[in-house]
Amino acid sequence: MPNRPFKILSIDGGGIRGVFPAMFLAKLEAELKSKGKENWQIYQNFDLICGTSTGGILAIALALGIPAQELHELYLNNAKSIFGKNWKLLRFYKRWIKGLGWSVHNRKSLESLIQEKFKAVNGTEDPRIDHCKTSICVPIYDLLNGHPSVLKTKHHEAFKRDFHIPAYKAALATSAAPTYFNPYSSEYKDLNGINNSFTNKVDGGVVANNPTLLGIFEAQEAFEEKIENLRILSLGTGHQKFTDGKKRHRWGISYWLSKTRLIDLFMQAQSQLVENQISLLQLGIDKKLKEAPRFKYIRVNTELSGPLNIALDETGKDKLNKLSEKAAFEFGNYGSEVIKTFCE
Repeated sequence: MPNRPFKILSIDGGGIRGVFPAMFLAKLEAELKSKGKENWQIYQNFDLICGTSTGGILAIALALGIPAQELHELYLNNAKSIFGKNWKLLRFYKRWIKGLGWSVHNRKSLESLIQEKFKAVNGTEDPRIDHCKTSICVPIYDLLNGHPSVLKTKHHEAFKRDFHIPAYKAALATSAAPTYFNPYSSEYKDLNGINNSFTNKVDGGVVANNPTLLGIFEAQEAFEEKIENLRILSLGTGHQKFTDGKKRHRWGISYWLSKTRLIDLFMQAQSQLVENQISLLQLGIDKKLKEAPRFKYIRVNTELSGPLNIALDETGKDKLNKLSEKAAFEFGNYGSEVIKTFCE
């Protein structure tokens, strides 16, 4: 008999643009419920969920059993409290008068929202990574030790560190985007009652904004799955084309910090590179395996241009509603294939 397929969900980083994958997954769960499927929640249909930054928040939340519709509403209804005040004058003062000394946003509102939402699924105590109902991989950058790291459930006997970490602290660590938020620092008491520091963690988007390759490697190494047994759903948060053909004499700090070009470019470029690498891995050079790909892979994303030129810290509800509408449109394009591939 053929092996049961190993199903991976991967969610990109992208700040408030997480409304796109959240809406797509909300539509998926709603469709499964309407069909009378008992196992309609995302965690019940995937063996591994990978997520970076906002995708990491979603990955942990979905693995804890929080419905995608609740997460979509959390983003849509709280964008202003997360990124909320009019920071334009403050940005100018802080960056140019005070020497670029502060991050743009304070994370207190985000921390409160995530902790409250996560705790609601676990009674009175903060759930830990150990409470996830399916396996997860969430990348961060460990600024204290100077290397990337991937927070994981204990789906392998060697993984004895991360499952102790409170889930909301892991979510805040992977979403600590440079210039937007300060690195995340905290401490926690592990399941053995020992105090642990959790210091200077930075957004995983600086190393793996699109974490799909992490999921493939994890499936092969930790779960010992063959690549032909993989089924992968990869959700983006919208992509922009970074182009500039002008002749410039000055390409300095003022250019790259304007509109947060630098961090946006790094994260977008990494996501695009991973898409190219997976195409090569799945289809071979010149897509010579197009008729018989090595594994099943569905990538869902949307282009952000014109009225959908949405910043990572956008707060306008009209724009976010339009991005949600794009997600619903893409579910119309991909929904049947996704259900057939991952949910039947």
